[in-house]
Amino acid sequence: MTHSDVGALLISLRKVIKTYGEGTAAVQALNGVDLDIGQGEFVAIMGPSGSGKSTALNILGCLDAPSSGHYLFRDIEVDTLTRNQRALLRRHYLGFVFQGFNLLSRTSAQENVELPLLYRGEDAAHRHEASRRALAQVGLTGWEHHTSAELSGGQQQRVAIARAIVTQPLVLLADEPTGNLDSKRGHEIMELLGSLNRDQGITVIMVTHELDMAAYANRVVRFADGNVGSDSMKVAA
Repeated sequence: MTHSDVGALLISLRKVIKTYGEGTAAVQALNGVDLDIGQGEFVAIMGPSGSGKSTALNILGCLDAPSSGHYLFRDIEVDTLTRNQRALLRRHYLGFVFQGFNLLSRTSAQENVELPLLYRGEDAAHRHEASRRALAQVGLTGWEHHTSAELSGGQQQRVAIARAIVTQPLVLLADEPTGNLDSKRGHEIMELLGSLNRDQGITVIMVTHELDMAAYANRVVRFADGNVGSDSMKVAA
């Protein structure tokens, strides 16, 4: 399968199979997936429930491992890495945005954004500076000390995106990032993801079931029955 000429090949899945359970209870979530993603692409992954799209995203994010096949990240065989090595890859190269925000409720926006840096052992001065910069990038300057309860859904998702980009990841993985938002806030979040992709070159891989959100991507990959059913690039106007 070809990939865009946006940048160098970043991610490759080769004949990836993922099976859950054993024997008669076994369910094959992925059935020999081949997929290439180039540096700087914005890819929307779509498909009906049970098509394998979220399983694929979890494997790309090193949250799950293939039953067989190969996952290459910058030519490194991810499936041969230890659990600790996969955790380091996640920590240094990947950012995650989820439908449910996953913020600590009684904690300030700034403290939420600092968490990945805390896990990396960064000192307080660097954490504070990096978190303020990330919040500024998502349009939340002045909201650093507000808790989640004091923020709207759209603002909470912006905090979640700031937390995902504070480590300056190569790849941002977003699982239904607008699923809990109304249409207006959803489009604001998609504009933000688009700008991070265009202006900072962050590769964005997003699972969505909404066509109007997928329209922000420059490539749409549709899953069906555990495999890639179609893969299309957006034609430039």
